Amino acid sequence: MRVGTMRALVKPAAGPGLEIRSVPIPQPGPGQVLVRVRAGGICGTDLHIWRWDPWAASRLHPPVIIGHEFCGTVAEIGPGAHGVAPGDFVSGECHVNCGRCGACRRGEPHICERLQIIGVDRDGAFTDFVVLPAQNARKMPPATPVEVAAVMDPLGNAVHTALSTDLAGRSVLVMGCGPIGLCAILVARRAGAAQIIAVDVNRYRLALAERLGPDLVLDARTEDVPRVVRGRTDASGADVLLEFSGNAQGVHTGLAALRNGGAAALLGLPSRPVELDLSNEVIFKGARLQGIFGRRMWDTWEQATALLASGMDIRPVITHRLPVARFAEAFALMESGECGKVILTVDDGA
Repeated sequence: MRVGTMRALVKPAAGPGLEIRSVPIPQPGPGQVLVRVRAGGICGTDLHIWRWDPWAASRLHPPVIIGHEFCGTVAEIGPGAHGVAPGDFVSGECHVNCGRCGACRRGEPHICERLQIIGVDRDGAFTDFVVLPAQNARKMPPATPVEVAAVMDPLGNAVHTALSTDLAGRSVLVMGCGPIGLCAILVARRAGAAQIIAVDVNRYRLALAERLGPDLVLDARTEDVPRVVRGRTDASGADVLLEFSGNAQGVHTGLAALRNGGAAALLGLPSRPVELDLSNEVIFKGARLQGIFGRRMWDTWEQATALLASGMDIRPVITHRLPVARFAEAFALMESGECGKVILTVDDGA
């Protein structure tokens, strides 16, 4: 049993900002493991918490340690914990499900009716040690780069979204080139997409997307996206829309560019309700819309691991690596939009 204190990046109270605090090292209970964190990725959810917007205010109960994308080494196991052992290199699945509700019993624990998210509903991983259920600690091949293992969570979101429908031989429209959308470009290419068109409004992220090899990159501020997409698809529109922007105009643009009978997978979270023209955007088009939340446990993890093993390299999506002590600088980068995925390193003594 480890005793003493550790550093933690904490939302201390209602209001903007975060702070580093010294807190007790947690102890693993039955079925749990204690993981020594090596690195974690900053997510858009963490930015909501940093800003303390209406969503964060409605969801969090400070004080809470934040951070839900992470990897590390198993330090201790609690009574009855199985599947991992001290010394194992693991990536964390942040969705903690109850195992008893209807969704869990149907094999859909990622949409558990009592779902808790590490770093949101319970203490998270921007700290030296984090406790989580043993089943949520996914063993990674030891050769996996730390920065890749740290972002298996958002990679899984991209994999879940992209592979929710068959992409082989299809034209694919990626709306939103944040880190998850960027990863989806790579996944779509590996899945055999015939044509990939990536769209954003941020010059930095459009440049990042260019480097990942889509067939076309469009700036929605200056291009008529539906017109251009129809021009490249025999006037039909894209077969598949992968929506990551979470922006109302992005959703409307994507649906306008989708062909009749096309499939849309929506992961991006709007900051407020979005009104759809159901008649023209969905019903008359015969469009199939699917909401995507998190990762399927554990199908998506198997798919993501296999994609990495096949040679898919997501490291170009990771643009900044900072020690946790420089968290303010990291969050400022996130707010600027001049970044891809930002990594906070924890085990560097900073």
